[in-house]
Amino acid sequence: MSESRSTVESETPNPPERRSSNAEHYFEHFLFGSRWIMAPVYLGLVGAMLILLVKFGSELWHLLSHAFSLSESEIIIGVLTLVDVALIMNLLIIIIFSGYENFVSKMEDLHSHHDRPEWMGHIGFTDLKIKVIGSIVAISGIELLKSFMNVENLSDRDMAWMVGIHLTFVVSGVLYAVMDRLQGKGH
Repeated sequence: MSESRSTVESETPNPPERRSSNAEHYFEHFLFGSRWIMAPVYLGLVGAMLILLVKFGSELWHLLSHAFSLSESEIIIGVLTLVDVALIMNLLIIIIFSGYENFVSKMEDLHSHHDRPEWMGHIGFTDLKIKVIGSIVAISGIELLKSFMNVENLSDRDMAWMVGIHLTFVVSGVLYAVMDRLQGKGH
């Protein structure tokens, strides 16, 4: 019997040694739990989407109610504003979902939901940064196009600043994508 006991004891792996104190253990759990501080931030971004929805509705109402009295360039600027708001709202959805899943908690209950977007759960922090930079470039481009449509009301200095800022966003986005690709994280 002593042989079988020693055989069982030798086959059972030793439990891992506790390397941290109780204080360290509780501190680490506290730090891990602190990720939930971000949850109200994501809720605030949902509130920002509601504000943007009001802005979208207001602009759409303005376009519809003045459709016959607005000039072609005013209509184009109004439509570009609608596109701009839609892009910003899409960006907020990506930030809310991927940020929440990457930094707060997985949305496990929604994995089988029929409306779940395919990209949910697949956008990492690096992908999120690329999407944010790409969205900023697109939004900046739309703002620049709106300015070109209203060029008679802007000074050359204002236009130069807008083009310079847009080009800065474009170059920054390209450089970030190249750095990401060089690190082997690109697709």
